[in-house]
This record gives sequence, C-alpha cells and structure tokens, in this order.
Amino acid sequence: MRRDAGGAVDSVLVALADPTRRQLLELLAAQGEVSATTLAAQLPVSRQAVVKHLAVLDAAGLVSGGRVGREVRYEVRPAALDATARWMAALAVDWDRRLANIKRVAEAETAGEREAGPGGPA
Repeated sequence: MRRDAGGAVDSVLVALADPTRRQLLELLAAQGEVSATTLAAQLPVSRQAVVKHLAVLDAAGLVSGGRVGREVRYEVRPAALDATARWMAALAVDWDRRLANIKRVAEAETAGEREAGPGGPA
C-alpha cells in the first residue's frame, strides 16, 4: 500500500474506533443529508459533541458538510470507507494465503510421519 493511502486508512480506522462516530455514520447513511442539530436529537450527546465527532469524520474523509441557508448539513462520503474496505480485503487475502501455506506444510509433515510408520525413518 502506498504511504499516503496508509495514512488515509489510519484516519478512517481512528475515526471509526469511537462508537458515537460509528452511530453518526450509520444515521447519516440511513437519513441522507442531515444537520448536526437533527443528529444530536437522536443521540445521548450534545450538539457540540456531535459537531466535534463530525469534524473527526470529515477529516477522515467519511463525511462532508455543506451550508444550506443557515444550517450545515452533513452527508456520507463513501470513498474513504471503500478504500479502507479494499485494504482490509487485501490483508485478508494475504492472511488466507499464509494460513493455506501453514496447512499445506502441516499436512505434508503428517503424511510423511504416516509413511515412516510408528518407529520413524529407519
């Protein structure tokens, strides 16, 4: 993975580590473009706390805010989450390959022991 892509993934993972931010992201995904006031009404935190959480999500590239009249409305930006999901999938493929190699070596070792018999090689 490129270095700058790693930083983006790090930002996304840090942002998603907080359960309130995950809940905000879920609410935004379900409701579309929403204000911080509307989001705060659905959570057990203040509007100011919601705004701070949204700033972290925005810095990670997960949401964006745009002014509509006197309100700032936020919406999900899926690109950063998609990039993180691709990174995680590539990591899973690498681990699957490593585990398959371990399994192959273990099975070859077991087969070799069976062929040698109980006393081992003569």
